[in-house]
Amino acid sequence: MTLFASVAADYARYRPGIPDEAVRLLGETLDGCDRPTLLDLGSGTGQVPAALLPVVPRIARVDLVDQDSGMLRVAAGRLRSARGQTAVVFHAVPAETFSAPVDGYRADLVTCARSFHWLDRPATLGMADRVTSPTATVAVMGDGSLWTHEARWTEALKALLQSYLGDGRRAGTSGAYAEPSSRYEDDLAESAFGKVTEHRFPVRRAWTPDQVVGYLRSTSFARPALFHEPGTPPGQAGRRHARFKREARVLLEEYAHGEGLVEDAVFTVLLARRGGAV
Repeated sequence: MTLFASVAADYARYRPGIPDEAVRLLGETLDGCDRPTLLDLGSGTGQVPAALLPVVPRIARVDLVDQDSGMLRVAAGRLRSARGQTAVVFHAVPAETFSAPVDGYRADLVTCARSFHWLDRPATLGMADRVTSPTATVAVMGDGSLWTHEARWTEALKALLQSYLGDGRRAGTSGAYAEPSSRYEDDLAESAFGKVTEHRFPVRRAWTPDQVVGYLRSTSFARPALFHEPGTPPGQAGRRHARFKREARVLLEEYAHGEGLVEDAVFTVLLARRGGAV
């Protein structure tokens, strides 16, 4: 069972999109490419290609890589109307094991949005070196989560979640989240894509209680399966999660009618190229 099994619909509906400024930046990396190829790693439900294809419709091919086939099924539906004449291919494999699907394959842009921390980063960047064009760009993107966002309402929500699941941030199929052992900038600098630039885009999001509860269901730290405790009777996890949702809604409604459920975040894009790229 994969980490996000059964939550793909919530992921597609409630995860924040890619800011327009970041999408335009990605499009600019393809200037000069006549019919470029996009390789999207840790694709989830296809947020990046769904945002980028309308901006760069000349993209000839998109390869979406995610080991969760449920996510890719949702991505396929999402991209059906956006793909136009673009060939869209899905690969339900870990990013580091992806290999050139056809002879002469060369990706011009490799994207990884909010998923780089889940990957074997050195192996993934080594793979990218093997399947990209000489002037290709690797774009690593992200903006944290409501767990890391510092606001009174998110701190209160996190405290409620911790009252159910413990103080540590949960992640994976079991256990606790581990911070990356190195900065993404350092991972990139030590790879073939050692020429790195950082681009930061402030974003403000106004959430509703329903959106927050839906978002939580799609996360690794608050997904429903985590509310199951070993030895509890069948159905107990569902009851505990339902109770958490009720309490979360009460808390969120209080803040929504007060200071509001506002998230001020920064969406960061790291663009990495080979040392000889312009």
